[in-house]
Amino acid sequence: MDKNIVFHQHKIARADRHKMNNHGSKVIWLTGLSGSGKSTLASDVEQNLWKQGIRTYVLDGDNVRSGLNSDLDFTDAGREENIRRIGEVAALLNDAGMVVITAFISPFKADREKAKAIIGDDNFVEVFIDTPLEVCETRDPKGLYEKARAGKIKNFTGIDSAFEAPDAADIVIQNHLNTQAESCQQVIDYVLPRLKV
Repeated sequence: MDKNIVFHQHKIARADRHKMNNHGSKVIWLTGLSGSGKSTLASDVEQNLWKQGIRTYVLDGDNVRSGLNSDLDFTDAGREENIRRIGEVAALLNDAGMVVITAFISPFKADREKAKAIIGDDNFVEVFIDTPLEVCETRDPKGLYEKARAGKIKNFTGIDSAFEAPDAADIVIQNHLNTQAESCQQVIDYVLPRLKV
């Protein structure tokens, strides 16, 4: 950090926001291949928590790349910066007292660890959507796997760019074996007790 930048401590703290909201805040970080079900699960988890009076916000890969990160490409360096920025935004929203649900492929372990460091270990819930590549390819909602297999998309995760699965995710979801409601409930059951103030 530049020596001329001085971090300002404000009068309202995260704990004050928790007290006002009557719940704590976390970042629920969904990671998995394209087509694994991250965005759908993020929306379901948000809706479930929202109905219980919990302040939430979803940061979704395509949505963020349409605005904040529209200047980034899909090289390894571009992906690293994408996840760094998301980590910073998620940390701000978490500090604001919200439960943030992120839905990003975030393929590299080192980048997820950096995001966790930005957000804080106690605030970070890693959720691995463990959907096999062959299942994701059959879903292929955007037709991206087909394009990647045809060589029309380069550096596509799972095809010609690696996906490094988490070694010890807090939650592992196998939504190809469960109903969507069961997968959602698995996240809710883990997170809800950890939001008590």
